[in-house]
Amino acid sequence: QVQLVESGGGLVQAGGSLRLSCAASGRTFSSYAMGWFRQAPGKEREFVAAINWSGGSTYYADSVKGRFTISRDNAKNTVYLQMNSLQPEDTAVYYCAAALTTSRYGLGRPNTYDYWGQGTQVTVSS
Repeated sequence: QVQLVESGGGLVQAGGSLRLSCAASGRTFSSYAMGWFRQAPGKEREFVAAINWSGGSTYYADSVKGRFTISRDNAKNTVYLQMNSLQPEDTAVYYCAAALTTSRYGLGRPNTYDYWGQGTQVTVSS
């Protein structure tokens, strides 16, 4: 069992930055690939970024590539999402998720993930 708690969301102006954190419980954090997804009102949950168990491989949605950076600290059981050059279209609830897999395949799909956090709101004003 893994529990995930996101933090770091808030209100920011366009062009600004935020760093989201996701703290995981349990002693097997390093066994999990981690992902960030987001969901805007009236829209489906969409993939943002993922990182493999070691942190050696990262994956991004085209919409955030070059602006967002995912990282993890296995000693702290935490995954981060650094978000720069934020735009109003980035407004959404952001969720972190954990997948017990060593494969990179499927990390862009919500149903690959075994555990989810409760989400944190990110609002970008124009």
